[in-house]
Amino acid sequence: MTSCVEYEVKRTLIQFLAQVSGKDGQQNSTLVWKQDSDPCKGPWQGVLCDRQNMSIKKLLLDNLNFSGTLDLAMLCNLQPLAASLTYLSLDGNKISGGMASEVGNCKQLTRLHLSGNQLAGDLPSSLAMLNNLKRLDISNNQFSGSLPDLYRISGLKMFLAQNNYLGGTIPAFEFSNFDQFNVSFNNFRGRIPNVHGYFSADSFLGNPELCGDPLPKNCSDKPMPFSEAQTSEKPKGTSKEQILMYSGYASLGVIIVLFVVLKLCRRKKGENNKVEALNNRVAASGVEKARNVSSEYKNEVSRSEFSVVPSESGMVSQSLVVLSSQAAMELRLEELLGAPAELIGRGKHGSLYKVMLDNGMMVVVKRIKDWTISSHDFKQRMQILSQAKHPHLLPPLAFYSSKQEKLLVYEYQQNGSLFKLLHGTTKALDWTSRLGIAATIAEALAFLHQEVGHHGIVHGNLKSSNILLNKNMEPCISECGIMDMDDQRGSADGGALDILKGDVYGFGVILLELLTGKLVKGNGIDLTDWVQSVVREEWTGEVFDKSLISEYASEERMVNLLQVAIRCVNPSPQVRPTMNQVALIINTIKEEDDKSLIYEV
Repeated sequence: MTSCVEYEVKRTLIQFLAQVSGKDGQQNSTLVWKQDSDPCKGPWQGVLCDRQNMSIKKLLLDNLNFSGTLDLAMLCNLQPLAASLTYLSLDGNKISGGMASEVGNCKQLTRLHLSGNQLAGDLPSSLAMLNNLKRLDISNNQFSGSLPDLYRISGLKMFLAQNNYLGGTIPAFEFSNFDQFNVSFNNFRGRIPNVHGYFSADSFLGNPELCGDPLPKNCSDKPMPFSEAQTSEKPKGTSKEQILMYSGYASLGVIIVLFVVLKLCRRKKGENNKVEALNNRVAASGVEKARNVSSEYKNEVSRSEFSVVPSESGMVSQSLVVLSSQAAMELRLEELLGAPAELIGRGKHGSLYKVMLDNGMMVVVKRIKDWTISSHDFKQRMQILSQAKHPHLLPPLAFYSSKQEKLLVYEYQQNGSLFKLLHGTTKALDWTSRLGIAATIAEALAFLHQEVGHHGIVHGNLKSSNILLNKNMEPCISECGIMDMDDQRGSADGGALDILKGDVYGFGVILLELLTGKLVKGNGIDLTDWVQSVVREEWTGEVFDKSLISEYASEERMVNLLQVAIRCVNPSPQVRPTMNQVALIINTIKEEDDKSLIYEV
């Protein structure tokens, strides 16, 4: 930065401070920003610079009783500041005025915090141009008008806008990306986009014209059947009507694929050529539509009755194969496809639906696409898993397999996941509960490895969102054995040892979530990397969730559990312990903790 630019930056910052201070253009008495000193080296309170002290990165000006106006144009029109400023926070002041459209020029902003002021007017559309923005807090102001297209900011992790006068409809955000979201007490209207269970009604209260889950007020629309369930994803540059149209085509295309595959499998071997011709005629007779050079088929399908074939019969391709539970014995594929469904999750290889059956039973269906495993191997895998019975492993009730896709049916767990419990709006897990959850998961995973690991079957995708809470609020591991060999975290070469140790790595990450209360990926920071860096700097106490510190949880036992977690996430699979070893160590820590509670009483 040249001396000329440096002077311009200092002059602009001092003018900005005078503007927000609002006391006849005078600086706030608690701050001392002087033209003859260096903002990165002098006593410029609230100003933080990069490591080289060459450019200003953060302006943290919270709770300073400012009563002036916010002139973001002043900051964002000055190129040196706009190119370096990543964090601007003015929470808890009395600043008035609006948000200038020039905010879009501050393209490096990752955090913009303006909560608790008196800001008003519409939010500028340029706000959606801040592609690096991770956290936006405009709560407790007087903003009005519609929200700009914030769903376009793919990395947005937090959006807090409660207690304003904002209106219109809520955009179709990708709610799985958020760790905080709140638009309560505004003037929003219409149907709430599908939140996939990530947020509760608290995030939407106080909007009288809003309806739909998770609010108790139902919208007039009837739920769509599972076979036509649509996502709420809103691609860039595509209208809502187009999304609905293309989703409908895609859903009908899936039904046609299922129908044709079932027909093919029920024909005699000698009639294969005729069936293939029928397949071609059905596909050709549909209305072909294009989206990004890909085609889907639209056609009316008359469904046939599908009898439930017991797993012993081996007729996997023709039916839904029931593995367990008397409640599912009369479940039919046709009933499953036609039942009301709600999309509650989407991953790399498939989607998750909540489905209400005619008999009132609630199930969850995992739809897996493009898994190259054969129907025979898939059936064998499911039967092996169904025999590994453990109270804290959630088994599939039934499955369906075709070349194009696989369906897995599970009992619905209404208390949600460990992810939601740890990172949702209500975080109520004390140390004893977290330690108990860790011990339970470790035992169940060790059992899984012991019972089916020699078959090459492990969990393969262990994470906190796959730890579900049963009716007694006990953790259960779900979606065991659903993996793609190339997607295993923490595996080096996919060997037998590495497959097991990939699960150990996943469990170690869950331990870190339990200990820190932080997201695995938050603000562009990897949790494992952050923990290890803090421990290396010998600031271990900074790792732990502040709520655990405040309840006076045993630091010794938290450190012991942290050491287990660090061993589990070791970059080298061979160095990681086995799950049997991990379960034994954690049970020892838990026993010591239980004894201390008895002595305290």
